[in-house]
Amino acid sequence: MMKTTHFGFTAVPEAEKARKVAGVFDSVAERYNLMNDLMSAGMHRLWKRFAVETSGIKKGGRVLDIAGGTADLSALFVEHVGESGEVWLTDINNAMLTIGRDRLLDEGAAVSVAQCDAEKLPFPNDYFDCVSVAFGLRNMTRKDMALKEMQRVLRPGGCVIVLEFSKIWKPLQPLYDIYSFKVLPAMGKLVAKDQDSYRYLAESIRVHPSQEELKQLMRQAGLERVEYFNLAASAVALHRGYKF
Repeated sequence: MMKTTHFGFTAVPEAEKARKVAGVFDSVAERYNLMNDLMSAGMHRLWKRFAVETSGIKKGGRVLDIAGGTADLSALFVEHVGESGEVWLTDINNAMLTIGRDRLLDEGAAVSVAQCDAEKLPFPNDYFDCVSVAFGLRNMTRKDMALKEMQRVLRPGGCVIVLEFSKIWKPLQPLYDIYSFKVLPAMGKLVAKDQDSYRYLAESIRVHPSQEELKQLMRQAGLERVEYFNLAASAVALHRGYKF
């Protein structure tokens, strides 16, 4: 029996999801940062800085930024690890990765770059002090496999941080639905010339695991002391788990 997964509200064969997601990000890559600023009123930059600060990464640390796209987190991690540290910017999507790589080159930031699948990471066991993924986990076909890979490449004592949209505070749900399914696609059509991709992104948030469900997934992947921090009335959550 063919396995299916979510592509927004649509069930698709697992083998097709990666291709469909790639089409979304190929389409929105050039306007991705602008749309993030518009959609969140710039708040996404504060959420990402909070994520990096919460990781506890220090000078000389090794960081793997998964689904790092346009390199917002990687740029912040470089500041923390310094010249003696190591930051890898990775993404499965070449269009997004190219934008992130070029940005870091323009800023003179020393990072390594790799195009790879989070479900099959090309890195050794027990290597990184921190593995991060920001607003990328919900687009992965097999989240459980991706989390297990993150745990595998993490050294004992290190942490995985997952910054992702989550289940908003219930009283705000009606307004959030109007914003997500009316305003956001219209904004995508006007700014990014792509209404359908932003409708998918809104739908993908709704089918992503809740805060508690993601906490359990991280535990099942072998991470311990898993906790989460709700941000923006719980519209966004930062999860952190350790390997011991």
